[in-house]
Amino acid sequence: MNILRIEGVGKQIQGQTLFDNVDLTIDMGERLGVIGVNGSGKTTLMKVIAGQAEADWGKITVAGGCRVAYLSQQPVADGSLTISQAVYQSQREALQAYEDYQELCARLDENATEADYKKLDQLGEILEQTGFYDLQVRADTAIQHLGLAHLTGLVSNLSGGQRRRVDLAQVLTSQPDLLLLDEPTNHLDPESVDWLEGFLGQYRGAVVMITHDRYFLDRITNRTLEIDDGKVQSYQGNYAAYLEKKAEMMAQAEAAAVKRANLWRRELEWLRRGPKARTTKSKARIERAEALRPEAKVVEQKLEFQFATMRMGTKIFELENVGKSYGDHKVLEDFTFNFDPGARIGLVGRNGCGKTTLMDMLAGRLQPDSGKIETGTTVRLGYLDQETRSLDPNLKVIESLREVAESIPLNNGKVITAAQMLERFLFSGRLQHTLVGKLSGGERRRLYLLQILISNPNVLFLDEPTNDLDIPTLSCLEDYLDSFGGCLLVSSHDRYFLDRTTESLLCYEGTTTPRSFTGSYTDYLETRGKLVGTR
Repeated sequence: MNILRIEGVGKQIQGQTLFDNVDLTIDMGERLGVIGVNGSGKTTLMKVIAGQAEADWGKITVAGGCRVAYLSQQPVADGSLTISQAVYQSQREALQAYEDYQELCARLDENATEADYKKLDQLGEILEQTGFYDLQVRADTAIQHLGLAHLTGLVSNLSGGQRRRVDLAQVLTSQPDLLLLDEPTNHLDPESVDWLEGFLGQYRGAVVMITHDRYFLDRITNRTLEIDDGKVQSYQGNYAAYLEKKAEMMAQAEAAAVKRANLWRRELEWLRRGPKARTTKSKARIERAEALRPEAKVVEQKLEFQFATMRMGTKIFELENVGKSYGDHKVLEDFTFNFDPGARIGLVGRNGCGKTTLMDMLAGRLQPDSGKIETGTTVRLGYLDQETRSLDPNLKVIESLREVAESIPLNNGKVITAAQMLERFLFSGRLQHTLVGKLSGGERRRLYLLQILISNPNVLFLDEPTNDLDIPTLSCLEDYLDSFGGCLLVSSHDRYFLDRTTESLLCYEGTTTPRSFTGSYTDYLETRGKLVGTR
């Protein structure tokens, strides 16, 4: 059954076309993943489909009677409501009937009138007609599995991550025909992601999602939409199938580009011989050579960089009996651990267990309450925390990066320039000369990351890097980390990123002393029985 049809849709922001001439149909049971670099228009397309933004041209048709629910990246739950009230927001009439029913039952006694019993019957009918009790089961299940059951009070008292989990519980509970999810796994613990995978895998309606979690994307989706340079291309199959198709297409394009590059070299050799006769034929060869030159340059620049990481001593960080508390709440106790040169460590555990606190203490931003931390004299730290520091909006992107450094040295004695780093991290030539103030939030985050990398640290901390970076940027970061010779510490819930970049873990397992584990995050989850299908 066709749920939604998009015909010739386009959208501009500040005179720039994000996407154009989008034609798309979404059928019941389809699960689509939307991918593309930050700023390409993924969230905007989602908002247009949800009816929260207007398309500048084209037409969107939703099948009659079909309901659409949208999870945005920013929390929207009403702060004046309790968690339960917010989760039941889509069925306010049914919730009110239930609350009235409970209240009436509580005050019925031997003096109850016939009118009271009649009212009770009316409320019971409303609950039956609205399917409230099924709704209640769905809501309670979502609240439990999204880590909200222990929370009380108003939504306004919750953290941003907790409020977003309330939003997720609300859209899942509403059981729409079309579910639009923008980064649903952000702020979720591994157990919650596990449950969400199972929920969406059995969902009868259609799902469209934006997510950086590539394992999640691969397991849930059966179709991929790629937004690239204003165009939306559809690929059948999950994320792995998309990658296979893209690899095939890129190999074909690269072969053609190499042929054109070789042709350019032949034309260049001919130009350098300096033919005396500037005939029509020779002029045509010159024009052809000049047209090929940019493509050949791109092919020549496609190489692997081996960065010359600054020298490290044998001491990186040494912790002895370190403890830290916030009031009566202990987050770390009697922790002793040494970080070796070249170590690649992941920090894993529930939200609020103390992962960021440990990183902040190592970085010198926080002091331990007990024990001691010794830092090696050669440590040069780069720290990508969860806050993007203020960037001068009046600078061009290239100027903003050059304020930190003009280049990074390579092992072969050469350098990679700021412009090359920007190109490597998907800032095109045009975008490099765009004012920082005109960048999207994701693009500013990417620039902030580059400012840290170009400072050439030999110790790198990444605190939840996948929450704000798109999949193409994460791939670029992973490629950079392949050639990074320093010490790496990553705090993340993203299974793919941890598997890809780390070799051991510090695991918070409900205690105040993290346990060391050698192996990948997937290995760890399998030993804990936390992967889908292992229970």
